[in-house]
Formats: sequence, C-alpha cells, structure tokens
Amino acid sequence: MEKLLDVKDLAVSFRTYFGEIEAVRGISFHVNKGETVAIVGESGCGKSVTSNSLMQLLQMPPAYYKRGKILFQGENIIKKSEKEMQDIRGNKISMIFQDPMASLNPTMKVGKQIIEGIVKRQGLGKNKARKKAIEMLESVSVPQSNKRIGQYPHELSIGMCQRVMIAIAMISNPKLLIADEPTTALDVTVQAQILDIMKDIQKKSQTSIILITHDLGIVADMSDRIIVMYAGKFMEEGNVMEVFNNPMHPYTGKLLGSVPGLNINKFEPLHSIEGSPPDLYKPPTGCPFFDRCDEAMYICKDNVPERTYHSDTHYSCCWLNHPMAKDAAEGGEI
Repeated sequence: MEKLLDVKDLAVSFRTYFGEIEAVRGISFHVNKGETVAIVGESGCGKSVTSNSLMQLLQMPPAYYKRGKILFQGENIIKKSEKEMQDIRGNKISMIFQDPMASLNPTMKVGKQIIEGIVKRQGLGKNKARKKAIEMLESVSVPQSNKRIGQYPHELSIGMCQRVMIAIAMISNPKLLIADEPTTALDVTVQAQILDIMKDIQKKSQTSIILITHDLGIVADMSDRIIVMYAGKFMEEGNVMEVFNNPMHPYTGKLLGSVPGLNINKFEPLHSIEGSPPDLYKPPTGCPFFDRCDEAMYICKDNVPERTYHSDTHYSCCWLNHPMAKDAAEGGEI
C-alpha cells in the first residue's frame, strides 16, 4: 500500500523552568492511504502531543522538535513555514479535537464558522458557501441543517457540536484526518453515531485516519492497526487481530485486561495497572514500564528494549521477547 504519512524518529520536548520535558521520545510509524491507525495509551503518554506535532499546532517555544522527520506525501513538513502549514491544515490534513465546546467559537453561529472555511479554502461566494455548509451538515447527519446553521454552539448538544466539528474538518476532503479522542465527552449511543459517520466519510472519500484514544472498544471497531504508546515511546504495534488476540508487551496485556469485555481471559476479574507512569522530566534510561512490570528483568532497568518482530506487521519493544531473554532471566528477575 502507498504511504501517505511516514514519521521517522520523531522527538518533541518542552523547555520549562524546571527543565526539559521529553514528551515524545523517538517514535516512528506510517499511515497508508485509506487506512485507520489508532494510537492508544494512558493519559499523559504523549498521544495528543504526537497528533498536534504532526500539524505544527504546538506553541513553539516552549515546545520544539528535538529530532525526526514528518513526511507527508513525501515532503518533510517539519521544515515548512507557518504560511506553508496554513495551506496544508484544513486542506490536506484536518483535525477533530477532543472537546467540541472548547473548539468552536461561542460568539459565532456554527454556520458562519463553517462558511468561513469554505470561502477561504474553496473561494466560493457567500451564497454558494452557505449552501455547501448546509450540505456538509446534512452529510454528518445534523437534522434540520438549514435551521442549525443559524444557531450558536451553546444551543446545540455536545454530540451535535462534534458533528459540526467533523463537518468543518471535512470541508476540503483532506487526505488525512486526525481525530484526538473525538468521542470522550459523548454518551455511548452518540459515540456509536459519530463513529459511524467517520467510517462512512472514510469509505466515500478514502481519507486516512489517525485515531487518538484510550478507549479500546472504539479501537476494535474502527482501526486497521494499533500502536500502543507509553511514556513517550511506542511499546507495540500490529493489526487489530494481532494485538487483541496475542499481545506481546506486558503493558498491552494489562491494558486489555483492565477493560470490560476485552480482558484476555473472560473468567478472570478486571485488573488495574498498579503504580504511575514515569516522570518525563527525568525519563527512565531503560524500559519506561520497568517500575510497573511484574516480569521485569535486570536488563530492563538501564537498557531500552529493541524491536522484536513477531510478523511482518507486528512488533513489540520488550526484552522478554528477545531471542536471548532466557539467558537474561537466569540473571534474575526483579
């Protein structure tokens, strides 16, 4: 398949009075055309920093790209100027943010917010842009679109506001849609409706999707591939069946075991993951999951695990899966 996005060794940090926060620590992944890739993990693991860095939405400073490349359609967009990125954002790459009520301007009618984007990106007159805006709202299943277009965000439910956000994101038929926890504030029924809308849009336009979430149920329903992130690093990657049926990293196994209906052994009780993620002011020198892992070995403390491939599409970063793991274990488990 043809790669639309190819991220290579991306590292993003924040300079603060207390020191450097290494939020993203050397990640590499790709997204193919028409594919949905989910990035999952606990809060604070670097998912949103990753998604925002792809569109240069982080405030710089304090944020800065420490190293790496973000190749979109073969071009390294890290090197693009702000003016050049304005032509890419919304046209080629769009984003649905986590909180629609915070993302929409409360002082502007939703129709005006959609029409502004259409006029700017497609050069249509206001009448044609208004007609296009109504069509966009209808395409995301907003009832009475001709009426909703004249309402303010506070007059709509959160679910309706999220549909407006999807309409804004899809105005120019972008090649890549980044959805940063798009259903967090929604109830289960509305979640299902929003996901159906996203799948329908993808089917019609062949848009690639990066789905940022901590909800593994959504991942199972939406995604082609899953990337498990922890403390700014990728722990495991594979297609849905590989990761859900055969998790190879202890962290992935614990995540799956803590979710109702997804725990590996249905007859076992749900388990929480004891402890807390490491402080990224002073990130660990070895495996970031070392302090919380029941199977940790001495080698894990000071040595970053290498990638071990279990198939062409499935890898994990864990010393337990290394060919020499048995020899290391003889040195004693922690």
